[in-house]
Amino acid sequence: MAGRLLKVTSVATAVVASSGFYLYNKQLDLNDISLVRFGRAAATTAVISYDYMTSLKHVEYGSEEYWALKSQVHRRSAERLCNLCCANRGTFIKVGQHLGALDYLLPEEYTSTLKVLHSRAPQSSMEEIQQVIREELGKELSDLFISFDVKPQGAASLAQVHKAVLHDGRTVAVKVQHPKVQTQSSKDIVVMEVLLNMVHWLFPDFAFMWLVEEAKKNMPVELDFLNEGRNAEKVAVMLAHFPWLKVPKIHWDLSTRRILTMDFAEGGQVNDRDYMRRHSIDVNEISQNLGKMYSEMIFVHGFVHCDPHPGNVLVRRCPNTRKTEIVLLDHGLYQILLPDFRLSYCRLWQSLIKGDLNGIERYSRRLGAGDLYPLFACVLTARSWTSVNAGIGNTPVTHSEDVEIRSNAALYLPQISDLLNRVPRQMLLLLKTNDLLRGIETTLQTRAASSSFINMSRCCTRALARHKRSKAQSRARRLQITMSESLTLWQISLYELFLWVKGSTLGGWVGSLLSCLHYTH
Repeated sequence: MAGRLLKVTSVATAVVASSGFYLYNKQLDLNDISLVRFGRAAATTAVISYDYMTSLKHVEYGSEEYWALKSQVHRRSAERLCNLCCANRGTFIKVGQHLGALDYLLPEEYTSTLKVLHSRAPQSSMEEIQQVIREELGKELSDLFISFDVKPQGAASLAQVHKAVLHDGRTVAVKVQHPKVQTQSSKDIVVMEVLLNMVHWLFPDFAFMWLVEEAKKNMPVELDFLNEGRNAEKVAVMLAHFPWLKVPKIHWDLSTRRILTMDFAEGGQVNDRDYMRRHSIDVNEISQNLGKMYSEMIFVHGFVHCDPHPGNVLVRRCPNTRKTEIVLLDHGLYQILLPDFRLSYCRLWQSLIKGDLNGIERYSRRLGAGDLYPLFACVLTARSWTSVNAGIGNTPVTHSEDVEIRSNAALYLPQISDLLNRVPRQMLLLLKTNDLLRGIETTLQTRAASSSFINMSRCCTRALARHKRSKAQSRARRLQITMSESLTLWQISLYELFLWVKGSTLGGWVGSLLSCLHYTH
């Protein structure tokens, strides 16, 4: 098998070299040629596979030497994969970013290495940007804008954003798709599918075909910027009752499938603690509001923004009111949760918060986890089984537990891979979203706070009550459901007040007073 891999590597290298010589004479960009992109990907896949097969061959499984050596192979392989993504760009970077977000599902060596892809996305030249605008809007830059910044505000795998000023004086952000992404993406996905099938044949425990399935489904959606604009408007209306949430207004007259123009929004990234300190922004308030926003999306509406990496979530002080605001950007990828899935997910989280093991098993099985429901509960919450047993709402996160969970991602990779192939496709983007949000909480040092569970409990209660009311046959039954909902929400608010008093100065005084009284008696 190792010999077979060496042959694959040699062929791929020859393909790349010969193609490179030909294209050099033709003055063409190597990256535009599918054969070159495939050869590069095949060679990287072969080298990574060969490394895993040979490096661990003569080491006793489970020994300290085995795990140390495996960590080194993980690190080397992650670096090779990262270099491949940077070379092939576009869809490869997008998928690499997706893998880098799965902190509690993949080995740390992979996630930490692939995270750099968020800052290493390619930039299109100004000539390419002007050409796309000319093709899509039929006009020159000077006809559309008074000014257009040459340097992009940010570059991502599929597009880059430029700051511009309209002729009426309004400042806008113009998101322009990289010119070659559209034509390359479908071919790149085929390449990934072929190579992942090959890896699965070599390593049966490696079953990451869900990654290709998600890319097939999501990439065409993300490449349609008109769809992104519609998502932005929908979520702005849906969450209009949150005065602190801002979604930039879309300028439809300057938007197409490859260009999206919106109001320009200032702010610091949500994981920038220094920015928050300089602008007197309370990290706990930001973390709490982020939890409210996502709990509402997931449990109440079933319409979920699935790319909350720090570059897409800005924080700022409103110039007029001086109140803290969250600006939500990049609405290209949303997950729509079907009602049955959403309600089972609600009930599962309620069971996880309370430590209801029967409920955890029942609703995990209903969501497709089968006998892997304990692993599913740990993956979903990024908590140990001990904490899940006790109820994650009752046990704060500790550093040692977090380290344990991240280590287990490498130890149980085959089982996690099996689990991800079992659960409904809707769950995959939710797991990515969960990991991204946990990453933000970890950076803000608010992950141990109970506010997120309180917000989730409220939203689950409201969602389930609304579902029951829709099924109720009589007015009396609907009134009973509403009264029960109000009572549960009141209990949650009372518990929240108790936690606030307990953590406040007043709580400290009361505790000291009770201790003194107990001592005197």
